[in-house]
Amino acid sequence: MAQLCGRVAAAGLLGCALIGVGTGGAQQSQTLNQPQTLNKDQGEQISGILQTAYTEVKKDYYDPKFQGVDWDARYREYSERLGRVNSMNEGFQVVAAFLEGLKDSHTYLVPPPRMTHFDLGYRLSILGDDCFITGIRPKTDAESKLHVGDQVVLMNGFKVNRLDFQDLMYYFGAIAPQKSTEFLLRSPAGEERKVTVNTEVRVSPLHLNAWTDHSNFWRMSGDQYDSDRARISEVGDVMIWKVPQFDLSSEDVDKAIGKARKHAALILDLRGNPGGATDSLKLMVGALFDRDVKIADRVGRGTPKAMIAKCSAHPFEGKLIVLVDEHSASAAELLARVVQLEHRGTVVGDKSAGAVMETNIHPERMNMSSVLAYEIAVTDANLLMSDGKSLEKTGVVPDEVLLPRGADLAAGRDPVLAHAAELAGAKLDPAEAGRMFPFEWKPL
Repeated sequence: MAQLCGRVAAAGLLGCALIGVGTGGAQQSQTLNQPQTLNKDQGEQISGILQTAYTEVKKDYYDPKFQGVDWDARYREYSERLGRVNSMNEGFQVVAAFLEGLKDSHTYLVPPPRMTHFDLGYRLSILGDDCFITGIRPKTDAESKLHVGDQVVLMNGFKVNRLDFQDLMYYFGAIAPQKSTEFLLRSPAGEERKVTVNTEVRVSPLHLNAWTDHSNFWRMSGDQYDSDRARISEVGDVMIWKVPQFDLSSEDVDKAIGKARKHAALILDLRGNPGGATDSLKLMVGALFDRDVKIADRVGRGTPKAMIAKCSAHPFEGKLIVLVDEHSASAAELLARVVQLEHRGTVVGDKSAGAVMETNIHPERMNMSSVLAYEIAVTDANLLMSDGKSLEKTGVVPDEVLLPRGADLAAGRDPVLAHAAELAGAKLDPAEAGRMFPFEWKPL
C-alpha cells in the first residue's frame, strides 16, 4: 500500500533511548505493559520482527546502497542487541532503532496493538524551532496543569525542538508509552514551572492478536487527536478550505472546488496535514490548475516515473494561497511546492516538515503460541520536483514566513490565517480566525 505519509525521522534519539538516557540527560521513566523478562516465544517473536524488517528493507528500499549504511552488518549488530533485552518493549526499541539508522522519514516499525490504550490529554506543536502546548482535552489531568501557549522546554528530560520532535512523539507515543510525562514549561510571560501530567490508561478495544492498520497506529500513538474531516468557511469573496489529510475522493474535491469557483480567492489550509494518498494529491492539484501538471518524478530501483496531475474539467482559477507549517508533510509539501514552482499562488506559514518520500506499508502476521500483527513501512521511492530537487530533509520554505506566538495561542488568535485572508482581499480579525476551525477531540 503506497502512501505519501510517514513518521518524520530525526537523528539519533532512538539510539539514545536504548540505553535509557536521552539528549537532555534524563533517565527514562517506566513504560506501560513492560514485563521484566522475555519468555522463549517472545524472544523468537521479536527476533522474527527484526529479521522481517531487515528482509523487507533489503528487498524493497528505494536506494540499493541503503544511504551508505552496511545493512548486513547493522542487522548482525542489532541481532546481538536483542540478546540483551528484557521485555517486548525493549525489543521494539531495538527494531525501531535498527530502522532509524537509515535516517529516513518513511521507513519505520508500526508495533503491534497494545492491550491498553492511553490518552495524554494534550496536544503539542512545533512553531519555528520551539514546541508549544496547543490543545488540552477537557476533564483530564492535563487540564489542571497545562495551559495553551506554554512553551515546552523539556519533556521527560529531553529538549523539545524541531529536530527531535517527531522522534520524541514516535518513541513516547508508539514504542515506549509513559504512565506520566514530566514537563519543564515556560509561559508566554517567561515564567518557568515543572509539572507532571498523568496519562489516562484504559483497556483498548484492540488486543495483541488483532490486525492493525496504518491510521489506527497513529491514532493509538496519540499523533492524531483532531477530526479528520475537511472543513470550509467563507469570508466575503474568499473561501477557506481546511484539509487535515489527503484522503479525499473525487466527489469530495469536486464539491469543494465547485464552492471555491464562486469566490475570487481560495485559502487552502494544510497546516498539520501529514500527507496521505497519492490519488488524493493528484485530484487536488488537478483541480487547482488549468492544465496537466507534473508533481514530481518518482525515483526508485526501477525506471523513474513522472507523477502527473490531470487537469479537472472545471478547475479553480482564482487567487490561491496555501498555508503550511512544520507539521505539513509529504503530499501537503508536494502540493505547496508545486504551487511555488508553477507560480500558481502564494505559500504562507512555517517551513514544512521535509518528509517527502513514498512508502509501502507491509502488513505482517506471526503465528506462534499467539498471533502477533505488526507493520513495516519501507520507503520505495524518492520524489524529485521539477527543479530536480527533493524536499526530503529540506521542506518547503514559504514565500512569507509567519508564525503565531505563545501569546497568540493562549489568546486563541490565528494571525497566519488572518494575514492570508488579507492577502486574498478579505478582512479577518486574528481572534475571529482562531475561532473559525475549533479543534475537535476524538472521543475516548
